[in-house]
Amino acid sequence: KAEAESVVDDAFATRLGLESLDKLKELMRQNLDQQFAGAARFKLKRALLDQLDEKHAFDLPPKMVEAEFQGIWQQVEADKAAGRLPEEDIKKSDDDLKAEYKKIAERRVRLGLVLAEIGRANNVQITEQELNAAVMQEARNYPGQERQVLDFYRQNPNAAAQLRAPIYEEKVVDLIVGQAAVTDTPISKEELLKEEEEA
Repeated sequence: KAEAESVVDDAFATRLGLESLDKLKELMRQNLDQQFAGAARFKLKRALLDQLDEKHAFDLPPKMVEAEFQGIWQQVEADKAAGRLPEEDIKKSDDDLKAEYKKIAERRVRLGLVLAEIGRANNVQITEQELNAAVMQEARNYPGQERQVLDFYRQNPNAAAQLRAPIYEEKVVDLIVGQAAVTDTPISKEELLKEEEEA
């Protein structure tokens, strides 16, 4: 039995709860713009962090690296138990995985220290409003449980403090990008959305 073709017109847009086909097109255009902006931001940030990682070589505090590694390894173990381990990791031995994730832990600690120092030197601060916005965003990730999520963060300052790290990182990245000579290079949407090949 053949499916009936849907006609994309004002009636279709109305069934979706929109005023008109033009509104639907506008909404779709905004959505695509946001997706492309997010992908471009991700690539820019990745390139910046790669540069910072390459240009900063120093001894790392072993306890920080070990703590970061343990956090990563717990997630790997949980993913393994749930059958969510990435396909390329399934075939690797635990020793190989540990060596890989140890390097990732070292990179994270190094970049965290570099970004923290850049932020400190430039007096980067997180406002209460920014933290509240992050808590609200986190609550929106749990529809129907927003009140419990908000209460959790109010009652657990350490959990709220963990939301500070990504905000701080983004602000420092914005600071660096704002001061850097950045050249916009037009690329196709395929290039923009293509996954980076892992070396």
